[in-house]
Amino acid sequence: MISILTLLVVLTLSILVTRIATVALTYTGLSQESAKFQARSAFTGVGFTTNESEKAVNHPIRRRILLLLMLLGNAGVITAVSSLIISFVNAKESGSMFLNIILLVTGIVILWSLASSSWVDRHLSSVIAKILKKYTRINVQDYVKLLHLAGEYQITELPVAANDWIADKSLAQARLAAEGVMVLGITREDGDFIGVPDGETRIRSGDILIAYGRARNIAELDQRRMGTRGNQAHRRKVEAQERRQKEEKRQDQQ
Repeated sequence: MISILTLLVVLTLSILVTRIATVALTYTGLSQESAKFQARSAFTGVGFTTNESEKAVNHPIRRRILLLLMLLGNAGVITAVSSLIISFVNAKESGSMFLNIILLVTGIVILWSLASSSWVDRHLSSVIAKILKKYTRINVQDYVKLLHLAGEYQITELPVAANDWIADKSLAQARLAAEGVMVLGITREDGDFIGVPDGETRIRSGDILIAYGRARNIAELDQRRMGTRGNQAHRRKVEAQERRQKEEKRQDQQ
């Protein structure tokens, strides 16, 4: 019985630790889904080998968070497995294995329900954010809410191929802002990064654009190719964006 309770306490602490780490990683600029994946990967030591993980460990604050998760994860997993083994060995000797299984399954179901609850997640995230802001130097900003990324807007990496419509154009020539897409930065093929590029910056094949805008606009731009059709698609998007802006101004004035 004590071993089962110990296991459930360890699982509770593990969920809480990964939740805190997820919130902390989110406030360093990672998306919520990415932060959740990186936190669980670091804590369990499973799946932490993606390109996204490389970007996470190159960030000094994220790296410290992930290192701490790895240390806590090793201790937590070992304790949990040990408690589980001891519990069922003792249960087999005393004949109470069925009771231990019922207790374990019930405890895991309750923990899973709490961990999956949006109400618990929302309030827990709020408390964690306040604690992080008060006791740490992490720049606590909810970037998802700040940029309305939960709706139709998104920030994404947009790779540029040789036959893409935007290839070999300057930002002034491409006029992406006129169709509702902002280029926040450009990563060159050799790894050089250009932050807040101006209109004279040329988009090259092999570049990766950091683009912000409506998801459907960015998706359409990613599929657009050189030629007459590409030019026509650009004009249609510009006209649609102008109509949208006029409507937004009208609603704002009202």
